Amino acid sequence: MSYTSQSPNAFADPADIRLGIVRGISYGLFGPPDEFVPQTRGLGAGLVRAYVYWGQVERTPGADDWSVVDAFLDQLDGTEEVWVTVCSSSTWATRQATDFLPPSPAHELTAYADFVRRLVTHCAGRVHYWQCDNEPSNTGLLWAGTAPEYLAQLKAMYAAVKEADPSAAVVLGGCGYDVLSSEPGSPAREFFDHLAREGRDHFDVFDVHLYDEPARILDHLATARSLMRAHGYQKPVVVGEYRGPTPFWFPEAMAAITETMMSAFAGATEATADLGTAELRARAGWETPERRAMRALYARPDLPPELAMFLADCPPDLEARRRRMGCRDLVMRNLLALSAGVRRTICWDLAPEVPGRVDHLTMAHLMYATFPLLDYEGTKLNVRHPEAETFALLTRLLAGARTVGRRTVPGRPEVAAFDVDRGTAPPLLAVWDEQRDLFAGEDLPARPVEVSWPALGEGASVRAVDVFGAAVAVEPRPHAVVLPVSVTPVFVSCG
Repeated sequence: MSYTSQSPNAFADPADIRLGIVRGISYGLFGPPDEFVPQTRGLGAGLVRAYVYWGQVERTPGADDWSVVDAFLDQLDGTEEVWVTVCSSSTWATRQATDFLPPSPAHELTAYADFVRRLVTHCAGRVHYWQCDNEPSNTGLLWAGTAPEYLAQLKAMYAAVKEADPSAAVVLGGCGYDVLSSEPGSPAREFFDHLAREGRDHFDVFDVHLYDEPARILDHLATARSLMRAHGYQKPVVVGEYRGPTPFWFPEAMAAITETMMSAFAGATEATADLGTAELRARAGWETPERRAMRALYARPDLPPELAMFLADCPPDLEARRRRMGCRDLVMRNLLALSAGVRRTICWDLAPEVPGRVDHLTMAHLMYATFPLLDYEGTKLNVRHPEAETFALLTRLLAGARTVGRRTVPGRPEVAAFDVDRGTAPPLLAVWDEQRDLFAGEDLPARPVEVSWPALGEGASVRAVDVFGAAVAVEPRPHAVVLPVSVTPVFVSCG
């Protein structure tokens, strides 16, 4: 794939592969902006993503407050690429008054463009990617408007960014599960088809969000590219968010969730409120239909382990299994996407939005609370979960990587094998069994497989490690290696 855009930018024909992390969705909204960029660097991330809300900066017309933006910028050292998602949320400048979610169309596009221009100028070339809101097809939750209204703001942002910093890239709002999992002709697909058709001249990078099972990643990336191809063009595809596992993967889990939710919400009349920060604080602890449903779910004695592992304070053995699944998933997801031509991936997410225990009686907690790589120790992000260690291992192994290629193993269709070209560093081989069940597959023994490896020279030494950092015994052969293959990816290096 040719990495080109309509103007020179930091993404045009990148020389390397970069793995990134997103801080979260509310940096500086629910508390003072904390330190987090050094922690992302400590995990080896070469790209950091954060959110900025219009109302955070311009709280009243004409009065800019740069404290949150500067708190972020002051943590940068210039080695990382920087991605900022700009949400148009405002208590005075947009149709739907809120300081959080969902953002909505600006009363005046010129005021929105002026804000973006000031923001980009203030950042003085230190931000490489500017994104116009996030997952706009998820209407009512992440965008309170239509596709044409989003497109109007995208055009205004694109012009403002290119005027203030022509080298920066503009990212189309993320294409998420609602689009990728639905059929052609669905409202979400039609929303993004409109953006791809009418907005082709107003973005540089197409953002895909991958939360589905790893087996669907290649199809989802193909779907994203087909949205552009249908209108006669292709632009770089990045993975702006990814993570797993989620309850959506497991029919047993979703059956229990659906049954409980339908019962709890039957006859409910409470209106869904806008997700402003003040409203969220005021509603904390209210016995809403959602909280009643979650209480009922937690009280069920027959929860399948595929669901129980996502609950707060689940049994330690289930939590450990879920975390092992998360470690494997992190590696699988990256290598699959990179083998399909993606060169930037961003993990969701670094840490909880704020210190302290989060309300577990929400669907958001059930779906996403297991994702953070780090946790707070007091007010500092000092706790690294196993998935963070795997991310750090992966960034070390992929340092200097330029391409990732997938190939088949003759006679072993279940084996996924990936060759990583690391430039001047010795080549890397990654292997796992992709046909085993993601939940129960770890209970099956590994099977020895001989994998051809032309990069392995005669008499070369080899060493192997799995995604948990444990050494794996391998046997080198002439231009091949024999290793135990299971649901857990193994990395083999030579030299």
